[in-house]
Amino acid sequence: MSAPGKVIASHGRRVLLETADGARVPCGVLGRDLQVLCGDEVAWRPDVDVGRGIVVERLPRRSALERTNAQGATEAIVANLTQLVVVLAHEPEPDFFMVDRFLAAAELAGIRAAIVRNKIDAVGRGEAGSGAEMRAGGGLEATIDAELAYYQALDYDVVACSSVDGAGLAELEDQLAGEVSVLAGQSGVGKSSLANRLVPGLRAATDELTAATAEGRHVTSVSTLHHLPQGGDLIDSPGVRDFAPAVERIANAALAFREIAAAAAGCRFADCRHLREPDCAVQAAVADNTISARRYESFKRLSRLREQLAPAPGRRRRK
Repeated sequence: MSAPGKVIASHGRRVLLETADGARVPCGVLGRDLQVLCGDEVAWRPDVDVGRGIVVERLPRRSALERTNAQGATEAIVANLTQLVVVLAHEPEPDFFMVDRFLAAAELAGIRAAIVRNKIDAVGRGEAGSGAEMRAGGGLEATIDAELAYYQALDYDVVACSSVDGAGLAELEDQLAGEVSVLAGQSGVGKSSLANRLVPGLRAATDELTAATAEGRHVTSVSTLHHLPQGGDLIDSPGVRDFAPAVERIANAALAFREIAAAAAGCRFADCRHLREPDCAVQAAVADNTISARRYESFKRLSRLREQLAPAPGRRRRK
């Protein structure tokens, strides 16, 4: 007789389940074809031969965040996620094309996305004369403010906070409450510091989950799920820290950009690619600044990536 459980830590074929009553059970996975991820809901049974559990079935996923792996195949990295939180800061200087890449992945996965500006305690300190913060048309702070205002106009939630002095953390906690979230963003923006503020004792909890999953092996790539004090869960997965959307899922890159998808309804041709076609409503919106030229460049980059990496007709990617 099998019982339900949720995967709260995973490393390859070894997982840690949490049962309905809160018990934690180390498990193996039955057969090579059964693939489970952190966040998956599964059916399991005791394996009396080895003194642990075994996962026998993966229950249907409500969502899956996917990426293109090193072999060019589509690979799911987190299951049953409801929110992708993109973290940025004034240092390192934000790469908004990367921000768009994360947001596109969320749109394609059908999950909520939000943006967090971390390190607001340090804004304005030690920037004058650095050179990196100055761009044509204004300083870095003005550029960040303008980009975030544009995202807000697209109905993305934006939260400003500091993992150092705690400013804005209450708003971030509200953003995460009731959701299953992951933090994504450039290296150095403070994702780990934020996670440590959000989950008291995170390091010890992670070490405990990792040890239970590894069963004596030394591993560094365990994905772990942590319950937030205010409700909701936060998943820490190495695969989410820096990734591109799964190219094979991008049948229409316009769907990954809210404003472009909306404008596309006015195009003359139903199969308009919004690149060089005549009477394109998207290109017209870019020309009159209704759509950001930088966001449009993000769209074009994603479109080109899809064309470059898509399998040739009649060929399938090796998994």
